Amino acid sequence: MTFFEQQDHARRQTRTLVLLFALAVLAIVLAVNLGMALIAIWMQGQPWAGPHDYPRGFFFANTFITLGLIGGGTLIEMYNLRDGGDAVARMAGGTIVASNTHDGRKRRLLNVVEEMALASGIACPRVYVLEREDAINAFAAGYNANEAVLAVTRGALERLTRDELQGVIGHEFSHILNGDMRLNVRLIGVLFGMQMVAGFGRQMMDVSMGAGDSGQGNGKSTPLHLVFLVTGAMLFMIGYLGIFFGRIIKSAVSRQREFLADASAIQFTRNPDGIGQALRKIGGLNRPGFAGVYILHPNAEHLSHLFLSAARPNLLAGWFATHPPLRERLHRIYGRDVGMLDAPEMAAEENFQFPTAPELLPDLPYVAAGFAAADADMQAASAAIIETAARAYGHGALDGIRLAPAIDQAAHEPRAATAIVYALLLDPDAQQGEQQAALRTHLPQQAEQVALLAAAIWQLSPHARLPLLDLAMPALRQLAADERALLLANVDKLIAADKRMSLSEFVLQTVLARRLDMHAGRAVPVKFLSLQELRPECASLFSLASYVAAPLLQLPAATLFMRSAAACTQLALSEQDLVDVQILRFSKIKAALDRANQLAPLAKPALIKALIAVVSEHDALPLGVADLLRAICAALEAPMPNVVAAMYTESGWPEV
Repeated sequence: MTFFEQQDHARRQTRTLVLLFALAVLAIVLAVNLGMALIAIWMQGQPWAGPHDYPRGFFFANTFITLGLIGGGTLIEMYNLRDGGDAVARMAGGTIVASNTHDGRKRRLLNVVEEMALASGIACPRVYVLEREDAINAFAAGYNANEAVLAVTRGALERLTRDELQGVIGHEFSHILNGDMRLNVRLIGVLFGMQMVAGFGRQMMDVSMGAGDSGQGNGKSTPLHLVFLVTGAMLFMIGYLGIFFGRIIKSAVSRQREFLADASAIQFTRNPDGIGQALRKIGGLNRPGFAGVYILHPNAEHLSHLFLSAARPNLLAGWFATHPPLRERLHRIYGRDVGMLDAPEMAAEENFQFPTAPELLPDLPYVAAGFAAADADMQAASAAIIETAARAYGHGALDGIRLAPAIDQAAHEPRAATAIVYALLLDPDAQQGEQQAALRTHLPQQAEQVALLAAAIWQLSPHARLPLLDLAMPALRQLAADERALLLANVDKLIAADKRMSLSEFVLQTVLARRLDMHAGRAVPVKFLSLQELRPECASLFSLASYVAAPLLQLPAATLFMRSAAACTQLALSEQDLVDVQILRFSKIKAALDRANQLAPLAKPALIKALIAVVSEHDALPLGVADLLRAICAALEAPMPNVVAAMYTESGWPEV
């Protein structure tokens, strides 16, 4: 099943979730009304004579209050989860891993996550560690790939080899790519709302206990505190229907996705033993007298559907289980029955130290004025990340690349990473031009740092530019909201300084805006079901791709535009629909991308296929075109197609 089919499947599962939620709410409302009716009869102390015995609006009030509790609880929890994956990770007791950490195990974890992010062409997630959990487990959370987080237990860091950890991270990346995370976060809010009735009942019981006999009636009526106690107990018991229905809903939407994620982990890592042996070690921990197989945090049950394996013991065996049995998952991986493995704590890795250089800038100790020879281990670690991306993208030019120490270190420091962004924007052929003047005007304190990093970046292959930006993304996302807004504003000023926009500037600005602006990570609603509803926007995007490819392929833009039109016959475009290059502005393209991102998942592949069609099967895909398509895929929140990844060349940056 493709990425887009999985996205569509996730949307259909969301509709299933809504239906199950509605049925659960209906059952709870009916149960509350029945319980309150019985309590009303008990309070009257006489036989029931018929419906007219109940006060006017009795059932309406019961229904209104019940729906208010469930709906209000859901909205409150969804508001608490407005930060997406970060809020979920904190709810589980996670501690964020600093991108410049020196801890050996955490450094290994970050390297594995960075490799997987670069290889899959998505923004590198923030990483959390559940420090108090000895179990081997992990989860991914967030509303979309641009703001995803990964959380890993301390037990996974201490008990898994690098290959096994890579298998676990590959499993979680499947949840990121397949649209599972948004559904999981919504499910947290829904389950919380369904349990609000039980919480309200518990509060009534507490009030009744504190009231004592102060509510005693006149001898004929039932004591008020007793009414509160009985009503609270009834609501508390009915409220636990929420847990029952929550188990059903979680099992309905969770179990099959784990099989897919296991298969995806093997596909990503090309190593079935990675995820396989991690699952075998999880099974090996499930032995008498050892509690380390389960998550101990109080919110574990609330978040159980997110985890790699069962967070708590399953109720009624497999009936309401959120995860398939480990043995069944292992049988699908290996094609046979395999045994479990012991999971002893492994020896701690040596702490990682960023290399130093002899000359340091006064206020920026992490940036070297001169680049000394890098430590061999550090270079190997940096190279592994970039070369993994190179293999995934087909970048032969990246083989053997080594990042200078200052670049590698700056990419992991939040504020130094902003200097990398500015350095990527500088034109090496115009060192004393308008951009340099704008840099000195708007960023006087960083100007020297940016110049030094730019000099090092210009020595890299052009293929390394966007992977380097991806490498810096976790550090950039640690910036406060106002700092990110300032970064984007400064990017706009540097781009506008020379009164033109190059393709590299467009690509960088598009990727940065999608991943760092104030709306990054927000759930985007589906508003358009087909490309026909976005005919003008598609014409603008096809025109942009054609103008970029024309000088590189030495063909007329109109010819390339018609290639895209032929690949998307449902739009019935002609040469007259080619947008004039003079009116093809960034604002027009940005608006087109924003609207295209609201397409239904199954409508996006046709758009991407048509954009790729500007290059025929007989042409090599120039680097400039590939990076444009990469930026468009980032704007559409879709992974980069393999055909784009495999066709990179050494072409330069044309201007549009």
